Parts: sequence; structure tokens; C-alpha cells
Amino acid sequence: MVKAHGRCNLACRYCYLYAGPDHTWRTRPATASPAVLDRTADRIAEHAAAHGLDALSLVLHGGEPLLVGAERLGRFAALVRDRVGPGRAVHATVQTNATLLTGHRAAVLARYGVRVGISLDGGLPAHNALRTDHAGRPSWPAAARGARLLAARHPEAYAGILTVVDPRTDPVELYESLLALRPPALDLLLPHGNWTAPPPGLPGGDPGRHAPGAGRATPYGDWLCAVFDRWWRAGRREVRVRLFEECVALLLGLPGATESLGLDPVNAVVVETDGSIEQVDSLKSAYDTAAATGLDVFHHTFDDALRHPGIAARQAGAGALAATCRACPLLTVCGGGHYAHRYRAGHGFGHPSVYCADLDRLVRHVAAALDTALGGGAR
Repeated sequence: MVKAHGRCNLACRYCYLYAGPDHTWRTRPATASPAVLDRTADRIAEHAAAHGLDALSLVLHGGEPLLVGAERLGRFAALVRDRVGPGRAVHATVQTNATLLTGHRAAVLARYGVRVGISLDGGLPAHNALRTDHAGRPSWPAAARGARLLAARHPEAYAGILTVVDPRTDPVELYESLLALRPPALDLLLPHGNWTAPPPGLPGGDPGRHAPGAGRATPYGDWLCAVFDRWWRAGRREVRVRLFEECVALLLGLPGATESLGLDPVNAVVVETDGSIEQVDSLKSAYDTAAATGLDVFHHTFDDALRHPGIAARQAGAGALAATCRACPLLTVCGGGHYAHRYRAGHGFGHPSVYCADLDRLVRHVAAALDTALGGGAR
């Protein structure tokens, strides 16, 4: 994941990156310099060669990456492909709020083979009321225009929509409103919260008091179950929903590939605008400098990053989880939940997810649907 631009043209009121506890972005340059991008391409090629990788994922991120221009993003993707050489696929994606997406920019990205992922809170203006610019103006008109333009003119470059779950919304209405934007895939993400700073509607404090079966409400699990039922019962796959497909795969004993579920080791690293190598951004929701490693692309390899204690801990599978997680029958599916959601100030990350009960609700619900579909064969 490469930070092409470290600032954003929006000021979403819930943003964990710019309105959260981590302030490291304030001291970094707004854009990644040509030297940083050149050295990053070298490091990517070095790592791919050292490990014999035949494919890798390159995510161009921000802030809002389109602030640097589509041409510069495309040229960097081309540079990485050139440096890794033939025979190694580079799956490049830019993650954008779509407000700056024009026909020309979409065409440029498509020409360079860069797919476009869009971040939205839903498919209606009311869903996106908190996504405003720095003057408080709504972002929805421009974002909707960008999403529809991409779907109409460059569907081959449309990677999908990323949406953060808000249990205050009508789940089926929100899902169907996103379908109207014709995404090939949806990512439904739980808001980044933890036991010290819990997400809206959930209790914090002592994780032991809020385990599944303790009687607490599961608003996020209930919301996801409602969307799952609408998706599962559609009679055809209207759209890929990554969280649901990963859950089904893990229940069937297949490997997973998401941070939110399963025990697969973390496989992403971030290069910041100044060349710093960091852990994934979600950790910044825990505390200031939580994602820092002290490494940078000018002096360190990505293998150095793999040896960093914070990243190594996330390569350890079940061994890095709380005892209650290791004893849970849903361990191989839930995987303890997202790492950032396990944090408790003064006690680290050795806890179940703050969404433990919600994940239990979702996984058991999906398992029951799968069991019914298989005529009891999933038991």
C-alpha cells in the first residue's frame, strides 16, 4: 500500500485517520516525492524477486490519492510493473472517494491498468451526510457522479465499493442503494473501534464482561445478518460481498484472505509519503504512532519489515490470540476479529475483538444458512 498523497479533500466527521488519536500525518509531506516512489518501486521488485512472487497487489492510497493526478498514479503503477519485470502480475488499485473522478481521469487509470475502488457510506445522499468537504459541503453529488461515470464508461476498471457499517441505517435499503451504483464487489467494514474507544453503540471497558452469551446487544451483527440474508436469498450473485464470501469459504475449510476474519497472516505493508514503512493504517485508530516501525524504504527492505515485532505478531496465527479466542469453536473462522479492534489501553492487543459478540452472531447465522443449503452437510 503506497500513500501517493497524505491529505484528503474531504473532512469526514468520523475519520479515524485525520480525526483519530494518531497525528503522524501532520509532520509528513503532502505528496510522495519522485525519489520515494522510485525507491519504493525498487523495494517492491527486490521483495518480489527474493520470494519468487508471481503476483502482487499494489494499492495506491491516501488521503485522497487522486489529488496527485491520475497520470502520476498510472506512471507509478507502470514503473512498478517495469521494475518487477515480465512474468510477475501487478494488480494495481487506487482507493478514492470518487469526488475527483472525471471521464478523463478514469480513462487514464484504465489505460494504465489501474482499477478503481470507491469509498462511500451508502448509495443515497442521506447515507453520506457525514462525508463533507473542509467547508462542510456535501460530497455526495460529486462522488455519485464519479461512481456512475466509472460504471458506465470503464466497468473493466471498476474494483468495487468500500462501505463502513452504520447500524443506524436500514441495512437492506443501504445494500440495494449500493447495487444501483453497479459495483462488481462490496467491502463491508466494521468501524475502527476498540475496548478503550468503542464504536458507536457498543460498550468498552473489560472484554470479559461482553463475551457472546453475556446478553449484550449485537447491532453490527444484526445489521450484517440482514444484509447477508438479502444477498444470500437473491437467487443469483448480484455482487461479490467480500466479508460474506470469506465467511462462507472459511466455514467450508477453505483459506481466507481478509484482515477481518480467519487466521491468515497479515500480508500488507504501508509506504508513507516520506518513505516510512508502516503497519496498516487501521492500527492508527488505537493510539498515536501505533503503526510506526522506525523503518523506511531508503535504508530497509520489506524483509526487515517482516521481522518487525509488530508485524511478526500478526504472522503468528492463533498463537497471538487471547486464551478465550483460542478456546472458541469459531476460532478458525472468526480468527479473533480485526487486530485493531482488540486493543485496550494499558493492556495491548491480547483480547477478543470489541465486536466479538457481533462476529459470533454473524458467523453462526452464515453457518446456519450454509447448513440449510447443504441439507445439513455442513454440520
